[in-house]
Amino acid sequence: MATDYYGVLGLSRGASDSEIKKAYRRLARDLHPDVNPDPGAKERFQEISRAYQALTDPDKRRIVDLGGDPFETGGGGAGSPFAGAGFGGLGDIMDAFFGGAATSRGPRSRVRAGGDALIRLELDLDETVFGTTEDITVDTAVLCDGCAGAGTAPGTHAATCTTCGGRGEVQSVQRSFLGQVVSSRACPTCAGTGQVIPEPCSKCGGDGRVRARRTIPVKVPAGVEDGMRIRLTGHGEVGAGGGPAGDLYVEIVERPHPVFTRDGEDLHCRVTLPMTAAALGTSLQLETLDGEEEVDIRPGTQSGSVLTLRAKGAPRLRATGRGDLHVHVEVETPTRLDAEQEKLLRELAILRGEDRPASAADGGHGGLFSRLRDALK
Repeated sequence: MATDYYGVLGLSRGASDSEIKKAYRRLARDLHPDVNPDPGAKERFQEISRAYQALTDPDKRRIVDLGGDPFETGGGGAGSPFAGAGFGGLGDIMDAFFGGAATSRGPRSRVRAGGDALIRLELDLDETVFGTTEDITVDTAVLCDGCAGAGTAPGTHAATCTTCGGRGEVQSVQRSFLGQVVSSRACPTCAGTGQVIPEPCSKCGGDGRVRARRTIPVKVPAGVEDGMRIRLTGHGEVGAGGGPAGDLYVEIVERPHPVFTRDGEDLHCRVTLPMTAAALGTSLQLETLDGEEEVDIRPGTQSGSVLTLRAKGAPRLRATGRGDLHVHVEVETPTRLDAEQEKLLRELAILRGEDRPASAADGGHGGLFSRLRDALK
């Protein structure tokens, strides 16, 4: 059986175009995969999108109203090789070749859905971590305030196209050895809409929309990352003829931070310690995104050690809790020593038995030649 596309959108037969669009947008807001992680929501979203496509296209909707499915193949349906040429089935093909009239598609609406728009928003690390509200300026097509999308001058209306008589298409007849061949094409005068605008609106030139610059507040949730996009429904381009606006996508661009780098919810930074501080242990004051934190350095800390400060990273976007801050320790070896400092270090090396470098080959017990030398002595 053919799918009940009206039932999929929760509508009754005979619903108007505006009712179909309103029902689709209401369901899409709840079922879109970006806002609904339920696995079944994706399949349901595909169903309503398919129903919307079937009911907003005049040709497909006519097939639905006749009890068929415009997406099924075979016969004279939408998948038939003759379906896209204005033929409904075998009878229409015979009529076309032997003098009959071609199937009329009817005029198409002047109203078109608007396209989506994309804008990039640069933010600092603390703004992406804790969230913020930013005003962005966009330059998009908006509804013409002079004609409210109609495209006509004040006090005038669209008129029926005299070329096609309002059908939106014109037919031509050619004779062949099989008889008369009738073909249809979009009316060149009205572009297939069946209507013309004798007196276009002076502001939009008959398009029903104009370009304008406007400011929109954007609420950035805490925990967003570089490259993520925030969707603002209905803030994109207004469609031709005053059609519904598309969506505006705000892409987050995170500026580099002088101290911290980010890996998902975790933050990383590096601190450099003098050799003596790493050996004896110390404490240091670290400026984090939450404020100043005291970090304890244990005696004997080695270069490359990582100290972790729990829950000092970025919040989890779709969950509770925060990531961690990882502090990477680098031990700095002194390069310039005065005489006194060098003397003290040499005394320390003698006390620790480190006055001679150990060989990596024998684990610190001297090489082959040094062992032979010690045996001869």
